Formats: sequence, structure tokens, C-alpha cells
Amino acid sequence: MKLRAGTAFVATMVGIGLTPAMPAAALAAPQRVCRVGDHRMTELSGLAAGKSGYIVVNDGSDDPAARKIFYLDGKCRVTRTVSYPSRPRDTEDLGLAPDGTLWVGDIGDNDAERETIGLWRLAAGARKPQLFRLSYPDGAHNAEALLIAPDGTPIVVTKTVGEAGVYRPAGALRAGRTTPLARAGSVTLPITTTSSPFSFAGRLVITGGAVSPDGRHAVLRTYADAFEFDVDGGDVVRAITTGEPRQIPLPDEPQGESVAYSADGTALLTISEVSRRPAGTKADLLRYPLAGRTAPPATSAPASDAPPGTQPAPPSRPSAMPAAQGTGASESDRFPAGALITGGVLLLAAAALTGLLIARRWRR
Repeated sequence: MKLRAGTAFVATMVGIGLTPAMPAAALAAPQRVCRVGDHRMTELSGLAAGKSGYIVVNDGSDDPAARKIFYLDGKCRVTRTVSYPSRPRDTEDLGLAPDGTLWVGDIGDNDAERETIGLWRLAAGARKPQLFRLSYPDGAHNAEALLIAPDGTPIVVTKTVGEAGVYRPAGALRAGRTTPLARAGSVTLPITTTSSPFSFAGRLVITGGAVSPDGRHAVLRTYADAFEFDVDGGDVVRAITTGEPRQIPLPDEPQGESVAYSADGTALLTISEVSRRPAGTKADLLRYPLAGRTAPPATSAPASDAPPGTQPAPPSRPSAMPAAQGTGASESDRFPAGALITGGVLLLAAAALTGLLIARRWRR
């Protein structure tokens, strides 16, 4: 993501209704499922979980070998790739519909200059995805989050600082034609103190999203946290625009842009870009068990709480993940709303400086 100027960033911050973070959901330490080491997957931005493994995409890569949909087994080994029939612009997220259809969101737009965005639809068993073009009703936006509602409707959430826009198709998608999007609302996530390489500014933008397999929950993430919403009656838009989320800290991910539910819905899965990790290292696919969540009786998931190949993650974040009340900050560490407002001058100045510094690092 590019921030156009420090003053614009400060102006945006002034307009945000700063909301203190809600208590973090009770959460066990993350488990490392497997490690992605394939040289083609260095800019991972989208993740989904199937019954037999995982599906990932890179974002706008210059390497043709990386512009594919990758299917992985339980040990993060590539078992299949699917190519696009034409070159995508910036694939940022993906999601699985209940009928097994895979949707890839070609929705990234760092400079907010695209006349249309794209959604690639890959039906179960199909050999190549089909492209559908869409246009915003209010000008171009950068976006990295795609959610697929239980009825199969794709929902795009922008990467706008503070208040993100929520959009859905205004009509049926048709190949070869541009379908207008309708703005369905907005979402502002709570402010947290979760540790992130992008500091304060990294907690203000939405970088990924997902809907649980049973359609009862939806999640949006930033570079620092995930926020889960309860979904009633399959209405994902209403859930994320009016609901109160549960905070699930995802501290210190190098470039956390992906989030998904496990195939049985009992955990969140994340993975970071390899290119943002130290040279020569691999990306860890992490599993965050969700407290009180049980798999449905008909699931084919293994009896163990962890999928095959899962092993404990290295204890690299003890200070950021206290065990007592999940992994969130203590009550005394959260931002009081009054302090945020009265101390706004210093906070906004710091945020603007942070925005200017990380603008050089954010390409998405």
C-alpha cells in the first residue's frame, strides 16, 4: 500500500472514530502446520483451506512462474497448479464457496488507478478460471480482502486507512462485461497494541478476510490482528458492518496479508510473505485454535485437534502472547478512547511518520 503524503495520512487519522480494542478472545498459542519453501511462492497474499490441503496465491508478481493458483498438501508441498488464461493484475485474496467454487480476488490497486478490478472463478474440477470484471461506483480503491458469503456472493473490503469500504456486485456477474459494484457499508476495526513490524499504521488497514465453512462466522485481518464477527442468516455484510468483533492477535507476522478458516472451522490459518522474511527462511503456515469451536459431526477432519504434520510453533513471541487471557494486551495496555483523543497531536504525528516510512515497504 502506498500512502500519498504525510498530511493526507494525518487528515485521514483525524477523521477516524478511534475505538479502543475489545478484549482479545481466549486463544491458545499458534501451531506451525507446515512450511512453504517453494521458490515460486514468495509473495503469498491469499489462503484457503480445503479438505485435503491448502490453496494459496501470490500478489502482483513479475515472475510468470509465480502467477498461478497453487494447491498444497498437508505438508505444504505443491500438488497442483492452475494458470490464468490471461495475466492478472494483482491477486490479493481468495475464498472457497460452499459448493467448492474457488474465487480469486484480483483487487489490488496500490495507486488507485484501475478502471476495473477482477474476480477469477474456478469451478470445482475446472482446469482454468474464468474472469469477471467489476467497477466501483465511487472511483478506484486498493483492496486486499475478499469474502465469499454462504450464498456464493463475493464481497470486497478495501484497504482504506481507518474506515474501509464494503462492496458487493450490484447484479449478476457476466463474462466479457463489467458488472458495477454497490457500496454496502463500511467497517472500522478497533485499535489494538498488538506488536507488528508496521507498528501503529499496520493496525489500521485490512489485508485479508474469510468466511467460516459453516457460514456462521467471518474474519477480517490487519497486519497485527484478526477480528471475528458472528454471522446471522448468512448476512456477511451486515455482520462486518454492524457487528462487534472478537480480537485475535496475530503478533509479529513479517507481512501478514492472508487469513483463512481451517476446513473444519475450528481454527484460523495465516501465512506471511516469504519475501518479507530473513533471506533463506521459509514461510510458516500457522494455525490458531479457536476456543470452544468444535468440528461438525460430518467433517472428515482427523480426530486429532491438529491436522497431519502440525507441530508446535517456535516460542519466538512469548512477550506478545500472554496465556492468561488469550493473547491480547492487558486492560492497562489498551488505548483508552479519551487518551487517544486528548493525546491526538503526538499520536497523529507518530502515525504520519510511520506511514511515510512504511510507504516505501508496502507494495500492496
